[in-house]
Amino acid sequence: MPSRRGDGTLVFKICFYGPSLGGKTTALEWVYNKEGLASGDMQQIADPTGRTLFFDRVVAKVSNVVFQVYTVAGQRRHKFQRQTVLKGTDAIIFVWDSLIDQWEENIWSLKELLRFYGKKLISSKPGDPPEVPMVVMANKRDLDDIIKVDKVREALNTAHLDDTLVYETIAITGANVKRAFVFASRQAVLNHYKKLSGEVS
Repeated sequence: MPSRRGDGTLVFKICFYGPSLGGKTTALEWVYNKEGLASGDMQQIADPTGRTLFFDRVVAKVSNVVFQVYTVAGQRRHKFQRQTVLKGTDAIIFVWDSLIDQWEENIWSLKELLRFYGKKLISSKPGDPPEVPMVVMANKRDLDDIIKVDKVREALNTAHLDDTLVYETIAITGANVKRAFVFASRQAVLNHYKKLSGEVS
């Protein structure tokens, strides 16, 4: 559920999730620096290698709605930080590292997310939105030695995430990053208003 500012503005929470070095921070930086959606300073807590230690955060505005946008630390040892950052998330952008040698890290990260959010990510019936909508960015599509998107689709279907959209992205150039972000943001807002109208429980 979104929060509400004193002036009545709705504030939704969007979270970039996925394995370490998959491109979460790069994608958020693109939204912040290139798309003109974000305002204020980008808050980052990173180690000397550039890896996120707790989270990155920006405030973005699409139309008259505000979004607090976070990334999580992807390294396995940061499980409890991820749980903390995820609380209250209205939509998730899962950043899938397309490199073949990162397959197991992606699967591990997806399984962890399902342990945290479980049925909230899964539609109760085909065509219905899940409680927490998710979109997948199959990132690093400009590199060699990458998996086919069909394989990502198979993994999502196996996890009962059949309705989850997959965008092929290149975070360093911004290719399809805005599309994934806007889709997740729009779904979060639509979910909220459908709940208010009683269309979904």
